[in-house]
Amino acid sequence: MVAPEGVEAQSCVMARGNTVWARVYYRNTTGEELRSVLTLMGPGGRTVELHCAPAAHDEPGTCETPRIPASGTPGSATAIAEFMGAGPVEGAPLLLRAGSERAPGARG
Repeated sequence: MVAPEGVEAQSCVMARGNTVWARVYYRNTTGEELRSVLTLMGPGGRTVELHCAPAAHDEPGTCETPRIPASGTPGSATAIAEFMGAGPVEGAPLLLRAGSERAPGARG
């Protein structure tokens, strides 16, 4: 996903063995420090949230949540990354929301 303000991001759910985690690949070309939140949502309302600080440069970067034990069927978790502008949290503009897609037929 690409926002007109200059933020690009793609989020995904990673899995290895019996663990899952969320990862976001991003590029911040705004020239400003941004805030972002990466959320891993699993079956049964389980969530893991991580706050990232994308640097103000054009270099690609990544951010990952901690790995947690997998529960449910493969593909039942989703990842959402939200990038916000600077300023107070209540007034910071949402610049981009990038979500992963569930595998076809996945439940959760």
